Amino acid sequence: MNNSLPALPHLELLPIRDLLEHERHDNLRTDSLITRMVESGVLRNPPIVTPLQDNSQRFMILDGANRVAVLQKLEFPHAVVQIVNADDPGLKLYNWNHVVWGFNPAELLASINQLSEASIVTGDRMTTDSSIEQSLAKFETAQGEQYTICSAARDLASRVRLLNAIVDIYRLRASLDRTSEWSVVRLISTYANLCGLVIFPKFELQQVLSLAGQGCLLPTGITRFTVSPRVLHLNYPLAALQGPESIESKQQDLQNFLQQRISQKGVRFYAEATYMFDE
Repeated sequence: MNNSLPALPHLELLPIRDLLEHERHDNLRTDSLITRMVESGVLRNPPIVTPLQDNSQRFMILDGANRVAVLQKLEFPHAVVQIVNADDPGLKLYNWNHVVWGFNPAELLASINQLSEASIVTGDRMTTDSSIEQSLAKFETAQGEQYTICSAARDLASRVRLLNAIVDIYRLRASLDRTSEWSVVRLISTYANLCGLVIFPKFELQQVLSLAGQGCLLPTGITRFTVSPRVLHLNYPLAALQGPESIESKQQDLQNFLQQRISQKGVRFYAEATYMFDE
């Protein structure tokens, strides 16, 4: 732990209407979070956003979409967010894949095959040609059988819509978890009635930004953004976000809040990797 603070991350008040999701939203997670946030009376961790590249003054949510959705449902006009630029060296984009269980793999493959723009090829074609233009996704069964899901669709938005159609097949009829695994082997002992592993293509940040600006959302739970440094445990009062005051006035309140926390030595910078046990 380092008690000497570097320049603080960029915290700012933004209109909630200007904050865009980039993945389809899971309302079940939002509903459970509403009660916890209202009871605590604070926004514990500010969402992280990055500006779109279309000069629209809109921002894409990198982390914290559920928190933004809660504020929207509660009809808050503004949110305090951490802003990072797309070229920030501390911003990285990784993949999540989906582990699926409680579903017959043959039935899943048959359902995918019925999609008009999808075709299934036996084997792992993503290892030899991993470009998103050639292979859409990969599916590996619990028995280790590998299939590549392909599409003739060329434009990115059409391919993303097809990915959503594939995910909807098992999202609505089975159970799924996000995973960083790229092989089914280490999942077999963890999941009973394992169907298999769906492996997604790697997207570039600029692709995701462009899709979000078009309102074309990726399937839920396939992007994983890491940001360093990031702000945690801000615990900003919800009441300070809710009122009718101007955004300029609220921004000044935020600056006063930060200065007070700094003067009270309530801010710590951890330079090393840290495990937190109070989440």
